[in-house]
Amino acid sequence: MKTFVRHVAERGYDGTNLGDLAAELEISKGTIVHHFTSKDRMLAEAHERYMHYRVNELKLIATALRTPGERLAGIVYATVLYQHHDRAGAVAFQREATRFRDDDVMAAVRGLRAEFMSTVVDVVKDGVADGSFREVDPAIAAMGMLSFGFWAWTWYVPDDERPPEQVAQQLVQLYLSGLLDPTNTAGVGVLDEHVGAVVRGVLDAVGGGG
Repeated sequence: MKTFVRHVAERGYDGTNLGDLAAELEISKGTIVHHFTSKDRMLAEAHERYMHYRVNELKLIATALRTPGERLAGIVYATVLYQHHDRAGAVAFQREATRFRDDDVMAAVRGLRAEFMSTVVDVVKDGVADGSFREVDPAIAAMGMLSFGFWAWTWYVPDDERPPEQVAQQLVQLYLSGLLDPTNTAGVGVLDEHVGAVVRGVLDAVGGGG
């Protein structure tokens, strides 16, 4: 599966060939088909594994950080770190996010994506409820933030001279400047050492990279 994900990340789904996969692994193509049935099912399993890791990480981040502002900063930082921690998975998942999206084979993936989104929406709702965020539609705010973050693979290069903390900090400031209620900035949270340590610790503990 790791080799399959890497091929999809590098070549796209259509450019990924099970024969090439088998040759690289020095096994027969029949062995792959026996275990996974078809290429679309391999993609579905790869996406499901990826989202299981991301959902578990997100829940731990949301639980470990104190305020909605800190949680939001942690989520943004995580989306940047995905490009380092699991670059192939992030690229393979996002570049093929709409592939078979409505097919039965992707039912579990749709559920995990909805669960992930729901958790982020709840963070925004909490910020609106405690007065630290403006009165916004939490679903729209969450969708806008994640759309930008999850497509980071198209513009962010992991070996960029800028460290991930620097990139994430700018994104945090961008998002929070739009969400924060200027009359109530207590406990809004920034990408400080505490938030960064929590996010890195969660990603290392869950072990969903590579």
